[in-house]
Amino acid sequence: MSHVGVPRGTVRKRRSLALLTAGVLTIPVLAGCSSGGEETSRGVPQDIAPAARETVADGSTANWAVDALPATFNVFQADADSATTRITGALLPTLFPMDRTGRPKLNPDYLESAKIIEREPRQVVLYKLNQQAVWSDGREIGAPDFVAQWRALRGKDSAFWTARNAGYERIEKIERGADDLQVRVTFSKPYADWRALFSPLYPKEITGSPDAFNDGARTTLKNTAGPFVLRGVSKSKGTVTLARNPRWWGERAKLDTLVFRAVAPKDRTEALAEGTVDIADIDAATADRITLARRDRGGNGQPLNHGPGSEITPAQALRSWALAHGSDEEAAETAQAARKKNRKAVAAYATEQKALRDFAVRKSLEPAYTQLALNGESGPLADDRVRRAVARALDREELAQTVLGPLGLPAKPLGSHLALAGQPGYKDGSGALGEQNTKEAQALLADAGWTRGGAAEPPKDTKAGSEAEKKDGKDDEAEAEKKTAEDEKDAKDAKSEKDGKKAEEDGAEDSAAEREKDDRDSEDSAASREEGLYIVGDDNKPGAPAPAAANAASAGHVLAPARTAAVQGTALLRQAGLLAEDGAVAATDKQRGGAAGAYAPVGTAAPAPAAAKGQLGKDGKTLTLRFVLPSGPGSQSLRSVGDKIAAMLEKIGVGTEITKVPDESYFKDHIASGAYDLALYSWPATAYPATDGRPIYAKPEPATDGSLLVEQNYTRVGTDHIDQLFDKAAAELDEKAARELMKQADARIWAAAGSIPLFQRPQLVAVDKKLANVGAFGFAAPRYQDIGFKNRQAAGSPADRKK
Repeated sequence: MSHVGVPRGTVRKRRSLALLTAGVLTIPVLAGCSSGGEETSRGVPQDIAPAARETVADGSTANWAVDALPATFNVFQADADSATTRITGALLPTLFPMDRTGRPKLNPDYLESAKIIEREPRQVVLYKLNQQAVWSDGREIGAPDFVAQWRALRGKDSAFWTARNAGYERIEKIERGADDLQVRVTFSKPYADWRALFSPLYPKEITGSPDAFNDGARTTLKNTAGPFVLRGVSKSKGTVTLARNPRWWGERAKLDTLVFRAVAPKDRTEALAEGTVDIADIDAATADRITLARRDRGGNGQPLNHGPGSEITPAQALRSWALAHGSDEEAAETAQAARKKNRKAVAAYATEQKALRDFAVRKSLEPAYTQLALNGESGPLADDRVRRAVARALDREELAQTVLGPLGLPAKPLGSHLALAGQPGYKDGSGALGEQNTKEAQALLADAGWTRGGAAEPPKDTKAGSEAEKKDGKDDEAEAEKKTAEDEKDAKDAKSEKDGKKAEEDGAEDSAAEREKDDRDSEDSAASREEGLYIVGDDNKPGAPAPAAANAASAGHVLAPARTAAVQGTALLRQAGLLAEDGAVAATDKQRGGAAGAYAPVGTAAPAPAAAKGQLGKDGKTLTLRFVLPSGPGSQSLRSVGDKIAAMLEKIGVGTEITKVPDESYFKDHIASGAYDLALYSWPATAYPATDGRPIYAKPEPATDGSLLVEQNYTRVGTDHIDQLFDKAAAELDEKAARELMKQADARIWAAAGSIPLFQRPQLVAVDKKLANVGAFGFAAPRYQDIGFKNRQAAGSPADRKK
């Protein structure tokens, strides 16, 4: 995870970043809501085409698509991203990588043993290093490397620009044991997640000085200790090339070279077809094309029933032919050009389909979950009754089905914020909130004062000189209280009639202020029309003037970011499943349809008025929530989920003002700054919930300037009790007891209703079908040394392999 603009040392870097470019969790069987003890759930095996090493050929090159070249090779810096972690995983020691069940597992390539040898008066961990483990310059890995990394990351020296120090600040001292291969780490206070530390481990040459740490490791890693070494970086080609490490003491890497190639997702189908990449995270559309390509293998040259031209009916084809050969020369020329263009598109598509037959789609679920976030800082959602009503209106089964069902993946909602099914300690804690129940949701809203007639009622605290003075400075309290819904309608109708007549009489008589506003908005008008912002229960069409309630957050305009809000960077967005993988401002979705109140293109019929929809209100205001969603092509599934959520909330009288915003500003300008009521984003799984989960659910604290210090808790919902449970779990060295504390914390998080887990994210990976031991890895980190081409088919260049 990358954190751009975050004060150093304040944000915890998530450990499972390496697996989050497009996902990896094999599917567990999730249990339903329960109040029992720990639930046993089995993860489905990884989808990586496993093969014994003896069946994998030595040599050759594999090309792996990444989003972009990494900005740095130092994973502890703020702008490290998923490519950073993916690449360094093949170059540097990870002492306790996660296994298939999401547990940290000792890595024998680097450690003979590591365990707590003393608990009183201080916790002491003794690491015994593999005696063969050496850096690529021949120096043995030892205590000096541990000491240098601790001093760089403990947070006491501001000269080191770090974005992650959780756990290191608890270390009191590090000592050499019997020799440099024994490392004694003494903690000032107990730390249950000690296995999280020193992964990856950098050589002392990098962590020993601020200059080397801050700048030296950004562009190269001269000294490494993995199955591969860094051969070179080519910005012009967009590649990072790794070569087999001649000093590697473990099982020899099967590949000669492993190339990480920057390829934007929109270009990946073409890259796969051209053979420039062998492994790539893909979207559902590309996965469908690969599936169709393999299905069509036995088509015997028959025309494809998909792709360009497949939607043309026989009648349309006949008309096209008639026009192309008709007597109208101009029409014939146009028709002939269109037919020629279509033939070229069909031929190119068929060529790509033929090449895509050489790939398999490895699909599973990521070790990450998507949540509905409810911002409890202000507005209606500051009331926990409203938050719980929103949560209980959701059919999470249906939402999971929307995303996972079409991919053939088990569509089960997630029951925990702090563990995924298949991990130890998983328990469905959603019972603390309650199951989906429309009547209960409506009762909660009624208890909070939101009623069907509430939008027509004046504010209860309206006094002379307040609301009246804001209108024209002449109305008194009695006049304001007498204003009824009928008066408002009459006034609105009269205004519309007056405006219409004025426009007819003289369209040039716009005021100077109106002309200035038109000029100011002209740049964004097309985008505004495409985004189609409108409110469930209101009758404004997309592109029409926003209602008064929406003016502060209309399409293309957002609230100013809070001064002390933590700001997330592009790597976090990609990891969270929100940013288009190429990092560009993405085009808006133009597909028609969707639930009422969701994004709709220009011309789509507007929803019925609030009165007809039964929208709730209070003190003269409708219950309308700002629902912010990303607009990029990689976020279609999130928008589909958003549409369904809007429809579910409409059933209980809650309106949603849905705004699509560019992916690159989604997190920074909306989520981190708090300019939203509802939003969808994801968090990765972790083997260390007590450490990694705390900043996500910590109670926000007021800063001296009046703003909130939220760490990573962008819902702004938290309690002291939740914080205390995290603190106790982090210091609990008994693993079973720590898990029980985490289950208690999860139940409290559910009850607070700031975050509603929906489902684990899907992962689709296109892999050359001749490659083994690579694909959807699940919780476990890749074993880079095992990746290679199967014996009988691996030979020569990528072009040779595809013959």
